[in-house]
Amino acid sequence: MEQNNTKTQVDGTALFAGDAWFDPIEAGIRERVRGFIEELIGQELDAVLGRGRYERDAETPKGYRNGTRERQLLGSFGPVELSVPRARMTAEGGGTQEWRSATLPRYSRMTRQVEALIAGAYRGHAHIGRKTRIRLAARRAARRAGRHGPDGVLGSNPRKF
Repeated sequence: MEQNNTKTQVDGTALFAGDAWFDPIEAGIRERVRGFIEELIGQELDAVLGRGRYERDAETPKGYRNGTRERQLLGSFGPVELSVPRARMTAEGGGTQEWRSATLPRYSRMTRQVEALIAGAYRGHAHIGRKTRIRLAARRAARRAGRHGPDGVLGSNPRKF
């Protein structure tokens, strides 16, 4: 009978142990995703300001770039450190206000896909115990079979099931 060697490499070392955990493909993809998101936000700021980086505006400028700030974003691709551009926009009253990206909302730390996955896990009752899931399944089955009391719950004691 053959030995199961799916957890070891050809040289006998364990997969995903210690330094073998580093995957250059994943690291490369994560770096490209980081560059893509930063470019997307930079283009959004260019459109709002009406000029590219290091370009002058012949008219009265709509605002000024004001460095960058670091943000961490968790996506289906893993956590990524982003360098988000900052800008001061001229307000109608003569003052200035901080520019806010529509692509990356202010307090967003996860992508919408990750938020949907987490919400789906909670809707699927992944956060509750086995006995509670069994009790809920029994209630659903009883409702489908029409065996519920006049108040809509099973019997007089809803904790019984």
